[in-house]
Amino acid sequence: MAVKLIAVDMDGTFLNQHGDYNRPRFAQQYAELQSRGIKFVVASGNQYYQLKTFFDELDKDIAYVAENGAYVVDKQQQIYCGQMPQEQITRVLDFISQIDYLQVVVCGRNGAYMLNSFGDAFFKKMSRYYFRLNRISDYGQIDDVIFKFALEMSQDHLPQLMADVQQALGDIVTPVSSGHGSVDLIIPGNHKANGLKRIQAIYGVEDAEVMAFGDGGNDLEMLKSAGYGFAMQNGQPAVFTHAKYRAGLNSEEAVLQVIDDCLEGRGVFAG
Repeated sequence: MAVKLIAVDMDGTFLNQHGDYNRPRFAQQYAELQSRGIKFVVASGNQYYQLKTFFDELDKDIAYVAENGAYVVDKQQQIYCGQMPQEQITRVLDFISQIDYLQVVVCGRNGAYMLNSFGDAFFKKMSRYYFRLNRISDYGQIDDVIFKFALEMSQDHLPQLMADVQQALGDIVTPVSSGHGSVDLIIPGNHKANGLKRIQAIYGVEDAEVMAFGDGGNDLEMLKSAGYGFAMQNGQPAVFTHAKYRAGLNSEEAVLQVIDDCLEGRGVFAG
């Protein structure tokens, strides 16, 4: 079946080891995608305001499934915005505030928020993924629609944290690993595949007509549902059990190579 929509994760997937991509090569590909009516979607755990800076000249045409599916934009128009009730936000903040090894970013429609106490190094690191990142003295200062929590910790704490979150908050959030080594707490069902289906519905695209690329735990649902789900060679082990196909390394422009294969009818796209 012909591909009608291409969805790409960013960190560790579409972006290379330098946090960029081959812009001239993709510009040529994108012109061909447009001529064939193939929709291009950026699907990432990162903030929408960060993601759009990678595609300045294409921004008016493409779609974004940002914040792991909590915020969906197409042609610069909001399609969907998740929202967690205040009582649930309070439960999450009360829980994570008791864990001294965590650093936290609270993610909302208008921006992201972190406590001043987490320091300059954390602010600098997270500013790479959240271009609208605000420093606050306490969480009571936040006045925004909240849909995600990004948690940063050493990998030694990860298994226990995932278990503790599931036990204490499993009825209101789902923990998923992000593309930059942290854990995101998302509203159950607000994953990338769900956000992508909102774009598919607009353009009448079936799952079998979707080509998707990913490398991390927050890509699993998207890779599983896509007719052409590609796990990156540099991806986490779990992605290989959810994706039907394999792509090469992000450092070697593997996504662009598969797009070329698709456009030229090679490999799994032959015939």
